[in-house]
Amino acid sequence: MKLILLGPPGAGKGTQAQMLMEKFSIPQISTGDILRSAVKNATPMGVKAKEYMDAGALVPDDVVVGIVRERLQQADCANGFILDGFPRTVPQADALTDTLDELSLGLDAVISLEVDTDALVSRLTGRRTCPSCGKGYHVDFDPPSKGGVCDACGGNLVQRDDDREETIRKRLDVYREQTAPLVDYYRKGGLLVEVDGMAGIDEVGRQILSILEAR
Repeated sequence: MKLILLGPPGAGKGTQAQMLMEKFSIPQISTGDILRSAVKNATPMGVKAKEYMDAGALVPDDVVVGIVRERLQQADCANGFILDGFPRTVPQADALTDTLDELSLGLDAVISLEVDTDALVSRLTGRRTCPSCGKGYHVDFDPPSKGGVCDACGGNLVQRDDDREETIRKRLDVYREQTAPLVDYYRKGGLLVEVDGMAGIDEVGRQILSILEAR
């Protein structure tokens, strides 16, 4: 099963990717993770990426795509993969399409989690984290037993800077400008499947599995 997960920050991609990994025994491929791994392991593309990173420059698309290519050729991708966070732009999608063609790999589906913007802001601004043990909470959906205090270790819960409303809305603006056009890109290719990300976690999972089983 070869998939791409699309959706703005807070749409639940990570949660659904975990479920799909367990269901199909395939890896979740995050570009941030594989970029760091490639640099650490000094792969050919990792060496190139490090040159840009050391210079304080953005890693160009061709190097990122090269790192994705290296990752897709590893043994644990033999039965499929879940791309999460890549591609981010239409040029990256074009390059990925060429790479998959060269590797004789065809995507089974591109799953887009559709979530209302205000609901996303509510989801993300409600997150709280314990800096002592790392346990996460949500003021509405998963609150601690005592307000502001971690159930696990008794530490004081905090709101991360990137979970503040101003920061979140900026991240969503970037997503709409750069990544949202991928919805039309993959719809035209007949691969896009839109899923109601406003439903509960289990229901979203059932929708995705139903779609994939039909394919």
